[in-house]
Formats: sequence, C-alpha cells, structure tokens
Amino acid sequence: MTTSQHVDVAVVGGGIAGLSTAWLLTQQRPGIRVTVFDAAETVGGKLRQEKVAGHWVDVGAESVLARRPEAMALARDVGLGDEIIEPLTMTAGVRADGVTHPMPQRTLFGIPSDIDAVADSGVLSTQALARLRQELEMPPMAALEQDVTVGSLVRERLGDEVVDKLVEPLLGGVYAGSCDNISLAAAMPTLYAQLREGGGSLLGAVAQLMQPRTGASLSSPSFPFVSLRGGVATLPAALADSGRFEVRTKTVVTALEKVATGDGHKFVLRYGGGEHAGQLSADRVVIATPPSKSAALLHAVAPAAAALLKQVTTASMAIVTFAFDRSDIEQANFPAGSGQLVAASEGLVTKALTYTSQKWPGAPADLFFLRGSVGKAGEVAPLQWDDADLLQFVRADLARLTGLSAQPVEAIITRWGGGLPQYAAGHVELVRGIRDAVALVEGLAVCGATYDGVGIAACIGSAQAAVTRLFGADS
Repeated sequence: MTTSQHVDVAVVGGGIAGLSTAWLLTQQRPGIRVTVFDAAETVGGKLRQEKVAGHWVDVGAESVLARRPEAMALARDVGLGDEIIEPLTMTAGVRADGVTHPMPQRTLFGIPSDIDAVADSGVLSTQALARLRQELEMPPMAALEQDVTVGSLVRERLGDEVVDKLVEPLLGGVYAGSCDNISLAAAMPTLYAQLREGGGSLLGAVAQLMQPRTGASLSSPSFPFVSLRGGVATLPAALADSGRFEVRTKTVVTALEKVATGDGHKFVLRYGGGEHAGQLSADRVVIATPPSKSAALLHAVAPAAAALLKQVTTASMAIVTFAFDRSDIEQANFPAGSGQLVAASEGLVTKALTYTSQKWPGAPADLFFLRGSVGKAGEVAPLQWDDADLLQFVRADLARLTGLSAQPVEAIITRWGGGLPQYAAGHVELVRGIRDAVALVEGLAVCGATYDGVGIAACIGSAQAAVTRLFGADS
C-alpha cells in the first residue's frame, strides 16, 4: 500500500460537477490543496469525445443551457470564452404517425403555450387541438399541494396525444425516462411553483412563463443552447489541465471513513486494490459520483444519506455517432434542421437524431456528422444487443427517418450504463433529505446530476452549492 497523504479537500468524481468543485475551491481559496479522484482513464464523465473519421466529436453531452449563467461563466473563467459558439439553427422535427412535423414553437418541454403554433406544425390531430382549446374553458385546477409527475398532469389537462407526441419525446429525451414518472417539481420548477401558488389553466400558466422577460433582449443569449468550438468535452479537459489541483484518473475510491483526531476529525479515503492500493486523508470531502456509488461511499460516514441515495434509480442509454460522406447527404435529399425527436408510438429503436453538422458551425467540408440516441428507463433490450446488431437497427431507423441509407465512413457506439438519474415525483424532497443528512457530518458535501438537474449548468450549480456547504456563503 502506498504511503498515506493529506490534502485540504478530496473530491471523488471527475465529471463536470467534481472538476467544477475543485476549480471553484482553488479560485476562491488560493493555496488550498485539492485532489480529484476518478475511476475512468480520462476525466469528464458524460462530457467525452471520441475520434470519428479522424475528427474529435462529442459522444456524450453536446450542448450547454445558455440561459443559466454557471456554464458560460466557467467557460470564460477557464479561458474558453472565445470558443463559445451558437447553433446554426434550432429548427427541429418530431416524428409522429409516420410523418416528421416541425417541432412547435414556444413550448415548455413540449407543453404548448400557443395553440396556433401547434396547429401550424400539423403534429396533433383535430381532436387533440380541440382538447387544447377546451382546456382554457375547463374548471381551473386547484393549487397543487404536492409534487406530481409531468405526464399525469398533462394527460389530465391536455390529453394523451399532447403527452405522447410532444412532451414525452422532448422531456423523455432530456432525462432518458418517461414523463409519466418524471417529477414536475424537479423537471419544471418554475411551472410547479406557479401551479402551487395559484392553480388555474395549464396552458395559461405555460403561456405566462414563456412571455419574454423585461430586459431579456439586452441580457439573454440569442439561443437557449450553446456549445464550444471543439466540443463541450473541452471544458472538463481545460479544468483538469489548469494545474490548480491534482487529478488522479484510473483510481477507484473504495471506502470513506471519518477518524477522530486530537483537534477534531479527518476523513480517510481508501483507493485501488492490491499493490496499487493506497489511502489519503483530507479535512473535507466532496462526493460527486452517481447515486449508487455515492451511497456506497457514504454508508459509513452518513448512513441516512446513503439510504436515501439508494432510492434514486438511473437509466442507461447509448449514442451512435456517424460520419458520412457529404455527397451521400446531398443525394439523399437530407432534411433541414438540427435533428428530430421520435414519438414512442413509432416503434423505433432510435429515440432522437441530432444532425451535428447542420446544428453547429465548423463541420469539415467533406464529412457530415450525426448521432442517434437509443434507450431510456424501462427500455433496456436494445442496449443489450451487441454493437453490430444495434448499429444495424439504428441505420434502418435513420433510413426511415431521413432517407439516408448510404454506408457511413465510420460509426461508433458509446454506451452510458446507469448514466442518467431519474427524478421521480418527490425528488426535490428526497434531495433535501439527502443534503440534510450530509449536513450532519462536518466537512462533507455532495454534488452532481443527482441533485439539481442533469444539465451541465445545473451540475456546476450543484458544485457551487457544495463549496458553500464546505466553507460558507462567503466562499
């Protein structure tokens, strides 16, 4: 076993949340000694790149929510401000009833705010549109007294078709889950807060939320999502390469203990196995790993938090990334836009397509990149196929959805096992309970996609909360 070392803060988990925690700590407390542990060969978690046809391409997260400040501010702080890019288009389609329709404008995760915009898209039937108009005349909802699932609320007020053709493809795509199991309070906190306060019409509440804010034209970004030239995976790489903190990859932390000392306590982290095993002590610890791993590490030091974390389930998915010859795209009369979502009723393996080379600037002139998403909570069978079979099915879906049947220059499959936490009804209260239990242990904090949102900005926000937990509001 290697000789024990001591640091001020140990961070377990080298995804964007853990790396952001380390960056914020060293930025706000110069001279602090921070070590980040990650089991993978490279840092970044779900922000990862692979070479496809000789070009580095994001194979995990590929965009950043621009209307939250955390991610863009961090990119600028780390020296990537000039690399922020806006999409070439945000126009997308949704596949339903065998036809790809334009995604209606001005929706909140698919919940309409403008009935005319939905009618113009052609995605809903005449009966479903009539149901939307009737909702405005229905008896108003009572103020919500507790969290509900998005699907149950929308089905009750707007009908099944709105859920199945709009909300499920959009919201289910973000969380790799079913909107019938996704918490309204966690996924749409502003809508939940509004309905708790006053109830009323669902369409009216969404329309009010979608109204431009005063001064938005001066302070808000032009697009809801942005990326980085070279891919969003360059952000965790830049953080790790900053030299402000130590990063240990290919290092599995196996146990966390709290040990009394003469003047208080310290934490002891044990890692590795066999001759590569070692331990490190730290004054403070941040756990920034998926829920099951976090539960295992917290078992000895915060058992109540560990028990609650075990209630958080996760979903697996896969990303299939293609590179095609540009001439094949032109010959196929490929659709315009940034991609398309697929309603579950279509019966396809592929849940969404992203036309990377049409969505982001900087694509090579001779190649066209796109990606397909496969898998969600409760739908694991396709993820158990071998790569050859999975690729065959996704290519068949691609031909059906876009007319493109050419042989790709290269295709790779990236599997994300248990990569996305599921926010069931009551998730916000569950997270509050986890944090309350962690708060009983001085010097301990948690962060990551389990807590405040699965997006990059949300994960960075949870890192900020962890730093505040460790050192107070002045951190």
